[in-house]
Amino acid sequence: MELSHIDNDGNARMVDVSAKDATLREAVAEGFVTVSPETLALIRAGQMKKGDVLGVARIAGIQAAKRTSDVIPLCHPLLLTNVAVDLTLEDAPCRVAIRATVKCKGETGVEMEALNAVCAAALTVYDMCKAAQKDMTVEGVRLLSKSGGKSGDYTAQ
Repeated sequence: MELSHIDNDGNARMVDVSAKDATLREAVAEGFVTVSPETLALIRAGQMKKGDVLGVARIAGIQAAKRTSDVIPLCHPLLLTNVAVDLTLEDAPCRVAIRATVKCKGETGVEMEALNAVCAAALTVYDMCKAAQKDMTVEGVRLLSKSGGKSGDYTAQ
């Protein structure tokens, strides 16, 4: 099996995508921050001392998607055409559900950008709520779907 990020000498390298056609790419990822009922109530009521948890986490996710190549080695910098980060409060189990959708027209996919958006949003929720609760967990970060490109479409089972 040939690994795309390894050169003939076994060294890590960035994949050359210059010969690929630019196509519409989209990826959707999700993750969850499990919280206590008390923490969920504080978020819902807008009573966290640091401010608007969901609004700040949304912006963190968008910023993270745009800066993925700065934090994930070998990722290509991409001109993203859309990043949407949606956060939903769920009561059973008590958690903040995070879904990121990222799009671009380019030569490589946006899966890492969607996953990075979810992770940054989740960590921001944790940071903004840690004064109220230390034992929150970030869970279930995964790619839900991707479309575009040579490898075709993917939908998680």
